[in-house]
Amino acid sequence: MTAGQPRTDSPGSDPNAGRPEEEEPLPSLSEQMAEQLGGWRGMVESSVPVVVFVAVNIITELRPAVIASVAVAVLIAVVRLFQRRPVRHAVNGLVGIGIGAMIAWRTGDERDFYLPGILYGIVYGLVLLGSAVIRQPLVGWIWSIIAAGGRSEWRQDPRLVRTFTRLTVLWGVVWLAKVGVQAGLYLANMDTALGIARLLLGYPPYALLLVITIWTVRRVNRVPTVPAPLGG
Repeated sequence: MTAGQPRTDSPGSDPNAGRPEEEEPLPSLSEQMAEQLGGWRGMVESSVPVVVFVAVNIITELRPAVIASVAVAVLIAVVRLFQRRPVRHAVNGLVGIGIGAMIAWRTGDERDFYLPGILYGIVYGLVLLGSAVIRQPLVGWIWSIIAAGGRSEWRQDPRLVRTFTRLTVLWGVVWLAKVGVQAGLYLANMDTALGIARLLLGYPPYALLLVITIWTVRRVNRVPTVPAPLGG
């Protein structure tokens, strides 16, 4: 071997050097569900301030209900912080409760406690449907971030593009439907029914859509692509 020539057959060389690393397996369905919903504790904690608002508002009046719901939301966030648990869901809930409470406090109308959630739902549903129309399904991009480590290879797979487009339409329709129910109750001045609908149409449809999405995408990924026949 001449001077300066690199050695390629040293005994200590790594036989796996240069080989692509194996991809980490996707999280299980239950792991992804737990991450998005914050587990049972996250689901319960995000619902408690709304339950408190509805209950206190029935027993007393608007202002005590606003104060109680915000106080409970802050307490939940603080407890999670002291326990060094993830506070993302608690903070999201606190922001949502705080905005609605501030609007209701200023207008003096208890219905307005739910107004930000209704407006957010309308915008979110329209964005979902719009992304499907322009062939950039939002559910696909969210899947890339949450479940695929930022990878977007699904854009090169027509089956997955169709799958994510249909799932995005499903999410958009369901989102607009549940917001439509709440908007109808809001316009009809049915405050207590609106609070109950907010609870019933919150996590249950969201959890069902997550199950459908994760199951559908995994099923499509398990089915091998059939190569097109070569022209003769």
